[in-house]
Amino acid sequence: MSPEPVLIARSVHKSFTQGSKTIAVLTGAHLEVFTGERVAIVGLSGSGKSTLLHILGGLEVADKGEIIIGGKSLMSLRESEVDMLRNRSLGFVYQFHHLLSDFSAVENVAMPLLIRGKSRTDALAKAGSLLDQVGLSERLKHKPGQLSGGERQRVAIARALVGDPLCVMADEPTGNLDEKTADDVNSLIMSLSSELQTSFVIVTHNHDLANRMDRILTLHNGVLNKPDSGTE
Repeated sequence: MSPEPVLIARSVHKSFTQGSKTIAVLTGAHLEVFTGERVAIVGLSGSGKSTLLHILGGLEVADKGEIIIGGKSLMSLRESEVDMLRNRSLGFVYQFHHLLSDFSAVENVAMPLLIRGKSRTDALAKAGSLLDQVGLSERLKHKPGQLSGGERQRVAIARALVGDPLCVMADEPTGNLDEKTADDVNSLIMSLSSELQTSFVIVTHNHDLANRMDRILTLHNGVLNKPDSGTE
């Protein structure tokens, strides 16, 4: 394991206003993730898990605290620099695949590289290689509507990994799948994480997936803790 974390969150605070009320969602969350480490974040619905994941990925801004990715503090970067860091250092997988319906599987996977400025030839070649790794070498030219739910999620995982990220943020990656398909996707995540030495931070209600991670943390009262009998 690397002596330096690939991802650090220090004393992250986040509140939202609803009418006259201020709701504190994160009240000092702290996290360090090392190379190749897989961390599950669990907790009750509405506890702020997705908000935390979005802040870790630079998709939302914390009210207070610091996020450091690959040694770079997001707070010190302009918005365009955060976008570039996100493209080069992070991958994202969601409960719903968020694939572009008008593009083929291989084009969807290649998109982060094309945004980065890679040539179409190189981007499609890398995307094809990743789709082969996730077992979809025969489905490269199929559009999302022609794929099963499990296949679409495999494409989404390949897209998250195509840019060789330091860490993948996954928000309920198997939440929309049946039990058998979810188990297959869980196994794929574990296999790829080990093979590529890519870190994963996964928000999940899937106990099987959480229990296969290196660490499980519970988000409770705005902070991350090891689970106990009083939390999920």
